Amino acid sequence: MKFPMDASSKSSLSEMLSLFFQEFTYKICVSKQQHHRSVTSKVKRAIDILGSLLGLAITAAVAVPVAMAMLLDNPGPLLYSQVRCGVKGQHFRMWKFRSMVVGAENLKHLVSNQAKGHIFKNENDPRITRVGRFLRSTSLDELPQFWNVLVGDMSLVGTRPPTPDEVAAYDEFHWQRLNVKPGLTGEWQVNGRSGVKDFDEIVRMDLDYQGKWSVVYDITLIWKTIWVVFSKNGAC
Repeated sequence: MKFPMDASSKSSLSEMLSLFFQEFTYKICVSKQQHHRSVTSKVKRAIDILGSLLGLAITAAVAVPVAMAMLLDNPGPLLYSQVRCGVKGQHFRMWKFRSMVVGAENLKHLVSNQAKGHIFKNENDPRITRVGRFLRSTSLDELPQFWNVLVGDMSLVGTRPPTPDEVAAYDEFHWQRLNVKPGLTGEWQVNGRSGVKDFDEIVRMDLDYQGKWSVVYDITLIWKTIWVVFSKNGAC
């Protein structure tokens, strides 16, 4: 694949502009809404810290073999980062093991979206590398997000963190999903993330989580996630 010489600079400029626009939209749409009680829960935060420390230890253990596999398959950076929107629309940089070719964002317009609404999904995305497909099927690509959990940008359990361009197109109904921290896992992940492609249905799952939230429920979703990962049920 060939990439334009100025692709990176165009991508960076686009990201900066979308961030500015997103901050403006955030102030209008959600500034008057209150934080969900899970955001201020000290017990939930303690579980996040302990879980993220364990997760980062696992991440460090698999980083070397993943890097070696990437070097043989598709040389490039080990990690991939992207600006996402967290609780109340606040921006943070989310980290993953790279699962796509270098410069994949600049090729997004060449891939059709199989999902409905403000989410992008293609089950046979040609930008995904061979190693990346394995990382996604086992959810190993998500491991670096334990750093985001440790620093407080994310939680172990929450909602899928959207991109600024997705949020820029939100209706008022959709903004309610940002009343909680984004999570490594959540209702969507344990209830067939590959099968649910309607964004409004995902939002309803997120709001259902907010209504049912408790520390015990979070622990239940964590255990369900472990089962989903090892059974490869619903993996992307």
